[in-house]
Amino acid sequence: MDTPPVARRSSTTREHHGDRFDDPYAWMADRESTEFVDLLARENAWAVEQTAHLKPLADTIYEEFRSRIEETDLSVPVRHSRWWYYTRTIEGQQYSVEGRVLAEQHPERPSLDGDGAPSGEEVLLDQNAESVGHEFFGVGASEVSPDGDVLAYAVDLAGDERYDLRVKRIATGELLDDAVKRTGGSLAFSLDGRQLFYTRVDDAWRPHQVWRHEIGTPTVDDVLVHDEPDERFFVGVGNSRDDRQIVIAIGSKTTSEYRLVDAADPLAAPRVVAARRQGVEYDIEPVGDQLFVVHNAGRVNFELAVAPITSTTHDDWMPLSVTSDDEYVTGVDGFDDFIVVTLRRSGGTGIRIVLRDATSPNGLGESHDISLGEPIHTLHVASNPETYTPSLQIVHESLVTPRMVEDYDVRSRTVTLLKAQHVRGDVDLGQYRQRREWATAADGTRIPISIVHRHDVVADGTAPGLLHGYGAYGIPSDPWFSVLRLSLLDRGWVFAIAHVRGGSEMGRSWYDDGKLDRKAATFDDFVACADHLRATGVVDPNRLAAEGGSAGGLLMGAVVNRAADRFRFVHASVPFVDPLTTILDPSMPLTVIEWEEWGNPLDDADAYSLMQSYAPYENVSAQHPSLLVTTSLNDTRVYATEPAKWVAALRHEAEGHPDAAPVLFRTEMAGGHGGQSGRYDTWHQWAWETAVLIDQTV
Repeated sequence: MDTPPVARRSSTTREHHGDRFDDPYAWMADRESTEFVDLLARENAWAVEQTAHLKPLADTIYEEFRSRIEETDLSVPVRHSRWWYYTRTIEGQQYSVEGRVLAEQHPERPSLDGDGAPSGEEVLLDQNAESVGHEFFGVGASEVSPDGDVLAYAVDLAGDERYDLRVKRIATGELLDDAVKRTGGSLAFSLDGRQLFYTRVDDAWRPHQVWRHEIGTPTVDDVLVHDEPDERFFVGVGNSRDDRQIVIAIGSKTTSEYRLVDAADPLAAPRVVAARRQGVEYDIEPVGDQLFVVHNAGRVNFELAVAPITSTTHDDWMPLSVTSDDEYVTGVDGFDDFIVVTLRRSGGTGIRIVLRDATSPNGLGESHDISLGEPIHTLHVASNPETYTPSLQIVHESLVTPRMVEDYDVRSRTVTLLKAQHVRGDVDLGQYRQRREWATAADGTRIPISIVHRHDVVADGTAPGLLHGYGAYGIPSDPWFSVLRLSLLDRGWVFAIAHVRGGSEMGRSWYDDGKLDRKAATFDDFVACADHLRATGVVDPNRLAAEGGSAGGLLMGAVVNRAADRFRFVHASVPFVDPLTTILDPSMPLTVIEWEEWGNPLDDADAYSLMQSYAPYENVSAQHPSLLVTTSLNDTRVYATEPAKWVAALRHEAEGHPDAAPVLFRTEMAGGHGGQSGRYDTWHQWAWETAVLIDQTV
């Protein structure tokens, strides 16, 4: 193939608010058409052909990945009722195995028996066996009934995040039920294990209903428990930590509502915890006869309250003064002897322990924060399924510290290491350095950047660099350790994370200042971070690359159009690059709920104009850095149509410009929003992408 694929152009006019836009690739909306699938196949062939010379490098990087990863491994087992639960992986097998052992046979946490399973193992779910005959295999929710006899799990065989439920008896492996199809993926058990609650999706693939299914009966007998008509709201269902409550979560981007069903009385109607109030978000943690509530009714950064478990109004919320205004409260976990508040402050994560005290008016006593030695780290609460426990299982990691799972004794304030991620091979983790620097955005705001590199890389403007960004939905890009990243660092690269507005690294306002009519701040912040790295010599100004996926892919597309000269190479993964077309169509998946994130361009001319000003597909230029665009055919969060249209527009714009930078476009034909499902397949994909990155920044 001498030239890249050329997509057919067919004029289609979109007209809104007096604006007429000619969309020559609107025909790609039919993702199942032979023409569209054939185009993706030709693009894949072109990408393979153009990178054939990189196969030795990609193979080398893949083997580096494998040599450093513990392929046969066991997660930290957690105790629940009579069993220790865990997952494990087996060398050479793509997927994990979920299992358990009786605690009476293992008084201490079990470990691998050589290369085999812990002794006395009961297999809950062997994903390797279940995946046979399927190109893609994913598991959504996986829940054991309160009595421990039955497992219910949700299976996705396409990558479209639409799940079929399966129920089996654990002791025998007998399949009890597989009647419920195409669900939203979340589920909950009644206390007696006979009733299963699950979600249904509407035509826009929005989880909008909760149904109750008696195991072993036809679905025609299922009962509708909750129907959510407001298209801004998603619905989910789950069990409380103590299994006593079935929790129905109903939420938009700005408003929340919860309903509870007594798990011992599953046929009862759901009870509203606090009726929705526009702009008020809250989350709940049922614990015994109490309900802990995290909410923003009176504080931008959220605060903690407590109410009776029977509460039906926010008027019952009694404030608990355990956090301050400048601390962003992100969650609460309740236990018999203490509660755990997760929060953000000064750009980082934190955990606050609050002991219970029956003699105090609010039932709480002394509090303290878990302290770590690293100034830059990510700390969060791990799996803690029992309410009665003297300790809290926590996880921490950083750009230079592999993931560590620890037991934290809340009264002695001592830490016991349970498991440290093992990096195999001749790797000296002490040779890597991390730090925090600050860029200055156009409006004067200081933007944090997390940076990691080898100790022998100096800021003399010669190192290649990769800048990562996301910046949407309030999702923070906290520092994480990556074995895969070592292949770049050991080649002299600098890796940096731009903590741009639109995330929540610096508090809730950090999110609010990067959405709706302030969305441009996200793009400006990322460019400011790139400028900082280039100007201070952290990276070679001519060898800086960027990466982002999904909404981060939109960020990549926007900065390519706005600041093409800052980057040598950009990788946009499952990129949301045709947002205006998508959000103008309420029938598309996720559209209506997205209006509170991006604006409603259908009814609001200003929102339309703003989105059009940054939509990558509508602002393409022949002048852009080298691009790698990756997607999956079955992705339902960002349709493959979007990157396909963007690439076609870029190729058309480049006609007559022989010096135009190359564009590679690759689609996983059996994948979802996260790419392929098997771990070895994923490593091969990452190795190829890393090889392309290195090649394009030489």
